[in-house]
Amino acid sequence: MIEIERKFLVNNNSFLDDFSRSNRIVQGYLSSHPERTVRVRIKGENGYLTIKGKSEGFSRYEWEKEIAIEEAEKLLQLCETGVIDKIRYDVIVGTHIYEVDVFYGENEGLVLAEIELQTEDETFEKPNWLGTEVTEDVKYYNSYLSKHPFKTW
Repeated sequence: MIEIERKFLVNNNSFLDDFSRSNRIVQGYLSSHPERTVRVRIKGENGYLTIKGKSEGFSRYEWEKEIAIEEAEKLLQLCETGVIDKIRYDVIVGTHIYEVDVFYGENEGLVLAEIELQTEDETFEKPNWLGTEVTEDVKYYNSYLSKHPFKTW
């Protein structure tokens, strides 16, 4: 499946007034190679294994499979150094859902919003808390943040 995603910095916490749900996410990388990342994630009470291809503009190939949480916990122990820990807030704005990630641990202080689109040129509403677009800046990829935490910038 092709994922079309845009990523933005978040200016303020007013998104917290409108979120519909939240989940803690802990994830690690079995491979953080820019051409193909392999991620293990625990989101709430569910485990996932995800493979992502290289980004081309706003798009990239993504394959994801739900796995047992016990398997995800074991796979996290095999991951490269640098675990991502964040709380994800789903915020409905117009006809879209923004996923706003508030990072903890070594990436504390970073807040990013992502929106998935059907086409690269699809229009979408931009709420007042949405800041600078960082879609094509690799330093905001979770795989990069796992090796180069925000606190070290």
